Amino acid sequence: MADFIVMPKLGFDMREGVLVSWLKQIGDNIDKGEVVAEIESDKATLELESQVGGTLLKTLEDEGAVVPIGANLAIVGEEGEDVSGMVSADGESAEPLPVAEPEETPEAAETKPVAGTAAEVSAEYPDGVKATPVARRVAREHDVDLSQVSASGPQGRIRKADVEAYIEQRETAPAAPPAAAPAVSITPAEVAVGPDDIEVETPRLRQIIARRMTESKQTVPHFYVTTEVDMAPALALRKEINALLDEAEKVSVNDLIVKAAGLALRAFPNVNASFAGEKLIRHQRINVGSAVAVEGGLTTVVQKDTDVSTLSKIAADNKVMISRARSGKINPDDVQGATFTVSNLGPWDVENFIAIINPPEAAILAVSTARQVPVVEDGEITVGVRMKATISADHRVTDGAEAAQFVQHFKELLESPMRLLI
Repeated sequence: MADFIVMPKLGFDMREGVLVSWLKQIGDNIDKGEVVAEIESDKATLELESQVGGTLLKTLEDEGAVVPIGANLAIVGEEGEDVSGMVSADGESAEPLPVAEPEETPEAAETKPVAGTAAEVSAEYPDGVKATPVARRVAREHDVDLSQVSASGPQGRIRKADVEAYIEQRETAPAAPPAAAPAVSITPAEVAVGPDDIEVETPRLRQIIARRMTESKQTVPHFYVTTEVDMAPALALRKEINALLDEAEKVSVNDLIVKAAGLALRAFPNVNASFAGEKLIRHQRINVGSAVAVEGGLTTVVQKDTDVSTLSKIAADNKVMISRARSGKINPDDVQGATFTVSNLGPWDVENFIAIINPPEAAILAVSTARQVPVVEDGEITVGVRMKATISADHRVTDGAEAAQFVQHFKELLESPMRLLI
């Protein structure tokens, strides 16, 4: 019996993904769990494994389409099987999209939207509007604001025909008179493009990063606490450890920092939490993510159970995940489940910086370069190795005193680094 391949949810807050490319052609045999396509989330480009096995009978989305999670991407079944009942005349999935929605009750059926009713607007859906993937694609191609389109589909969903009707009405409507020139010629959102400027299409990953970081700064009350760490003991320990290891097993400075962050989170579980309105969710696992620069933006790879993992395991896990991220072949599990993030700009000779929290996490640690600087010890000026670390924390979850205690404990762990090996 034929079944759908659907857009999976590959992150806590993933709403949609981009279908980058199909790796299988119609008529190809597919095993359950076999990679059939590449998709791009707000984290990275990932390989999509088929949830079903059989013959690829039909694809429902083209390469480049932005597809909501749970939407149908393709149909897989027995060779020659008739799947016309699963696809409507306009090429859309005939079945409702398999996303979690309340079951329809008799009372709800009486108020079910009919043709001409306004589309339902909710922050739960991409762009705030219920719409089929094909309708979204047509809207993008014709620069249509879906919130202005009347819905005729089930449960107030906009269909392709609704968008086409709106486009036809817009094209036949009388032209509006020119608007009066604004008092200010250029608004902050506008940029004057000169003859020597080059316009470059914003990468999809950068667009998503922009949206998420804007939402974070607008909705999360950030505050910041900075400490300075004496890194000489940690660097000495690293040198001693790496002298005993092969090149592929060597421990990085970031591995030491990630381990110290994991142990500090164990001591301050309230920082390893998420804000959920009337409740705070304290995560029982400590999964520390590391921000990684990739083409077109950045992503975060997640080392699981960091507090109880050995330093060698942390080093091995991060090395493999970072390599996959930079080669564009990251696994979905690599970018899921972070409860805290470390953003390390140490390799770029950075004295200090602050980072933006990645919701639903409650904090992120910005780590700078370990630099040789003059320091005062016992009243004498000498040369020391110091690294600044700044925590950005969600004031709805924690406060200054707790954040200060957290970074102080983090500092103590790195200044007595043998504790990272216990």
